[in-house]
Amino acid sequence: MIDCSIIVVSYRSADDLAALIDSVPEAVGALSWELIVVDNVPDGDSSLDEIVLGRSAVQLVRAGANLGYSGGINRGLAAATASRYTVILNPDLTLEPGSIERLARACEVDGVAASVPLILDDHGVPQPSLRREPSLLGSLGEALFGDHWSQRPAALTEMVRDARAYQQARDIEWATGAALMMRADVAERVGDWDADRFFLYSEETDYCRRIRATEGTVRFEPSAVVRHRGSGSGSSPQLDALREVNRLRYFAKWHDDSAGRLSTALFAGVLLLHHALRAHRPDSRAALLALVSRSHRAALPGGRR
Repeated sequence: MIDCSIIVVSYRSADDLAALIDSVPEAVGALSWELIVVDNVPDGDSSLDEIVLGRSAVQLVRAGANLGYSGGINRGLAAATASRYTVILNPDLTLEPGSIERLARACEVDGVAASVPLILDDHGVPQPSLRREPSLLGSLGEALFGDHWSQRPAALTEMVRDARAYQQARDIEWATGAALMMRADVAERVGDWDADRFFLYSEETDYCRRIRATEGTVRFEPSAVVRHRGSGSGSSPQLDALREVNRLRYFAKWHDDSAGRLSTALFAGVLLLHHALRAHRPDSRAALLALVSRSHRAALPGGRR
């Protein structure tokens, strides 16, 4: 058994991947490791060959289709060697020395099932990566205030904007999915990521909730530092619309009784309000159409109604 299986889902990410792979040896320190790159390009991304092939401890898995982020993670997990820890990384990260070791130490604290690092941007500024569980009040606060009134009550925000929250280790509800480590026994019991619902976006919200519901806490560990170059899967009105549709799908998944269905309808109304207030922007117009139209939802990446 090795210490770390690292899964990276790549969709035309060859330009970013070499820097990530080069940063792994110093990040893991004394831990043994493997890195599995899942190529999600349907016909295969040949530019990955010269980056991945020939590197020790690095394996390339061709998905043969664009499985989405969750599906790509599941394909990587299926190919992984037995390990103590499972790590999910975006391809557009570089890892600071010791970062993976520190995440592993955080996972050994009693009650901790998973850990996430501090994420810095290109300029070394901490990114606001921590989030609160989606709620009616939190979503309403985001709709009305957005990035304004950053010190508003926690109940009225989903994003953790207070810089002090990023200065010390603590338990969190979830974090954006650029980097996540969990104990491998936790990953095995929680099971596959929900690729049926979440092609892209909200998959990490769902997975962290499943961890918290059954296995223990998710720990923010600021001594583990990664740098996010910010290209990722890119952005477009369609992708922004998919993010909002999946916020609603996530809320509906976890509010599936009669009272929950009323809450879901109200949550949908708050999302519509959010984007109606910003309808001058192409991303909000795309989100409005996708939230109200099955045909527009079906045209989004992943093709679900």
